[in-house]
Amino acid sequence: MAALEGRTALITGASSGIGLATALAFADAGAHVHAAARRPELIEEAGVGRDIVAHHLDVTDRAAVAALAGRLAGEGPLHALVAAAGTNLKARRLEQLTPAAFDDLIALNLTGAFNVVSALLEPLRATGGDVVLIGSISGSWPDRSGATYQASKAAMLAFARGAAFDEEHGVRFTTIMPGLVDTAILDQRPEPPSAELRAQMLHPDDVAAACLFAVSLPPRAHVAELTILPTGLQALGRTA
Repeated sequence: MAALEGRTALITGASSGIGLATALAFADAGAHVHAAARRPELIEEAGVGRDIVAHHLDVTDRAAVAALAGRLAGEGPLHALVAAAGTNLKARRLEQLTPAAFDDLIALNLTGAFNVVSALLEPLRATGGDVVLIGSISGSWPDRSGATYQASKAAMLAFARGAAFDEEHGVRFTTIMPGLVDTAILDQRPEPPSAELRAQMLHPDDVAAACLFAVSLPPRAHVAELTILPTGLQALGRTA
């Protein structure tokens, strides 16, 4: 039997990168996958032939999140949520930050994760399900991600720890903290990395495998936090 046979998952930020790779990996593991993003057409294109339903969703829009949660509730139980929606700023250095840019990034990277967790907590409690948050080692170690991005990922880690401490109904909270991953978000760097550097980075599939591992464990076991690094760039906090 496939690892997630008979289970239903929602993946946000699923139009590219880690979110899309996770949606595909979960479907290949037997899950019925709801994949949500601002560009659902990219999900539909990549998910042809798989049990994936694409949804248009802006995780910063609480009414839209609530509407999707209601739709999913009408279709059956939910067993896993992976919150992978996120972005970064090109003008990210402290002296470049504007209040509006700071607010927008926090709204997507951090508040967006809270929005989906809050809307789907009760269905996940009903199944003893999993919440997986895609964090970053930059939430613990300074790097070139910029102060706002690092703040959002540090807060996400603290949110997951606090939520897990509060949770008394069996929902497992896991934070996946990747190092450098070769995704489109790197194009938002002031100077995008070279092809040679990208070749040494993690692939989105590697992080998706970590997500799949976390939700595939038996109920008695729980990975609270998982750091995954590219072998060739493996020092925590390395600023390559």
